[in-house]
Amino acid sequence: MKILMIAPQPFFQPRGTPFSVLHRLKALSKLGYKIDLVTYHLGQDVQIDNVSIHRAKKIAWVKEIAIGPSKTKLILDAYVYRRAVELLKRQRYDLIHTHEEAGFFGIRLSKKFGTLHLYDMHSSLPQQLSNFKYRGAKALLNIFEKLEAAAINSAQAVITICPELFNYVQARFPEKYNKLIENVADNAIVFGSSSDGEAKNGKMSAAELAQRYGLSTNGKNGPTTVLYAGTFEPYQGLDLLIESSQPVISRHQNNVRFLVVGGKPEQVAQYQAKAEKLGVSEKFIFTGQRPPEEIPEFMKLADLLVSPRLAGNNTPLKIYSYLRSGLPIIATDHLTHTQVLNADVAVLTDCTPAAFAGGILRVLEDRGYGETLSRNAQKLAAQEYSYAAYLQKTKEIYLYLENLLSGKR
Repeated sequence: MKILMIAPQPFFQPRGTPFSVLHRLKALSKLGYKIDLVTYHLGQDVQIDNVSIHRAKKIAWVKEIAIGPSKTKLILDAYVYRRAVELLKRQRYDLIHTHEEAGFFGIRLSKKFGTLHLYDMHSSLPQQLSNFKYRGAKALLNIFEKLEAAAINSAQAVITICPELFNYVQARFPEKYNKLIENVADNAIVFGSSSDGEAKNGKMSAAELAQRYGLSTNGKNGPTTVLYAGTFEPYQGLDLLIESSQPVISRHQNNVRFLVVGGKPEQVAQYQAKAEKLGVSEKFIFTGQRPPEEIPEFMKLADLLVSPRLAGNNTPLKIYSYLRSGLPIIATDHLTHTQVLNADVAVLTDCTPAAFAGGILRVLEDRGYGETLSRNAQKLAAQEYSYAAYLQKTKEIYLYLENLLSGKR
C-alpha cells in the first residue's frame, strides 16, 4: 500500500503524540511499508527508513505551539490540510493514516480521493477540550463530539492507544474494526542508547549527567533520587509533586532529592518559584527539556519514579518505560494509570499531597517492598507490553486494511 500519514503536531518534539507518531512510523518502516508524512513546519527531522517528511508551509511568526487546543493550532492545521491535498492530487495513495484531529480531515479526503482511512485515536478530542479548560463551552464540545463520531464512522479501522479509549469506541461503534495498540515502544529503538557509559550522537551519558547535576547512581554515595520526567502541563500534577515533597523532605532531610526532567523555560521558572515558596527548592533539581534519548540515562541515576498525573484517560507513554526500568513506581490512583498499573506493580495513591507523600515514604522506608514492586513491574512489561507485541498488533491492523484493499480492487 501507498500510505499518506497526516500528523498535525510539531514533529519531532519530545512530547506525547509526536512520540506516538514516531514509533508508529518506525514500526511501519520495520514492517516494510513506505510512508509520506505530512506535519507542521515545526520540529526536528528524524531519519527513518521508508519515511519521507513533507512539512506544511512555514508560518514565520509561529516558533512553537503549546500542547492542547488553540487558535494557532487551527491555522497550522489548515496548512497541513492544504499540504495533504497537494500530495493526494500529485500521486495515488491507498491509505490515509490520520492522527488526532487529522481524523476530521480523513472524513473528506478519503471520500474525495477514494482511499481507505485509518484513524489513529490518541485521545477523545471532546475529553481533551475538557482537560484544557473548555469544559464550559458546550456548543464547542458538541461540535467536537459530532466530528469525532464522523471521523470514526468514516474510517475503515481505528487504532486506540489505551483500554479506556478501546472500550469507548467499542461501546459506541461496535461494528468498527478497533485495534488496541499501547504506546509501549522504547525511545532507544529510534534514537539508539548509550553503552559502556558513553552517550551516542553527542548526547550525555548517565555519568556525564551525574557530573552536570551533582547526582550519584542509584543512591550510592548520595541521597535517594526521586525522578519525574515529562511535560509540565497542569494535568501532569507538578503542583501535587512539589506539595507532596514537604513531608518527605521533613522526614528525610539529608537523604532525598527530586530530579525533574522536562518543561519549557517559563514552566520551569514557575515551578522553581513554587518550590522556593514552599521552602523545598534546595531539594529540587530542574533540568528543563532534555533530548529523549537521555531519559533512560536519567533513570540510571534514579531510585524512585513518580507520575502525579491528575486528569485524562490515556496512559502516559512514560508508564511503559517506567515498568521496564527495574525501579519502584509511585503514581496517582487515577484511570490514566490504573488501566495499566495495579497495586502489585506500583504504589497507587489518592490525588492529594499527603497521600502522594505517603506513597513515596512507603518505598523510601521499605526498600524490600519497592524491590518487589519493581520485579512485578518488569514481569508485567515483558508479558503484556513488549515491542514484539506492538509490532504484531501494527501488522495485524495493516493486514486487515490490505485485505479490504484487495477486495476493493
